[in-house]
Amino acid sequence: MIDAISTWASGLGAQYGVNPVIFATIYIGAIPLFLASIAWLVRNARAGKPTVLPVMCAGACFVSAYVYLAIAGRNIPVWVWIFLAVLILYGIWSTVRDVRRKIAARDLSTGE
Repeated sequence: MIDAISTWASGLGAQYGVNPVIFATIYIGAIPLFLASIAWLVRNARAGKPTVLPVMCAGACFVSAYVYLAIAGRNIPVWVWIFLAVLILYGIWSTVRDVRRKIAARDLSTGE
């Protein structure tokens, strides 16, 4: 089963010019950095500090694997870009909703 998945991913990588190991490493490696950026964002928002840098860091982590795909990839089908755009838009919406909820929960618990 793992060999079949590896063969399939390698075939796609060769077809589209993307190394699946590098893509997966960037994708998985960005997760803890994204979560740390969100924690930083919430902490700054609660403290009334600027949130621009944590938002930019979280955004960079969120799209890093897709940036690699855009730079290294070739002949990527249009439907993949549409699908990724929908995923990114949903991720933005979901993250903003969760961050607002976390900030509001802190404000309610402290009465600020």
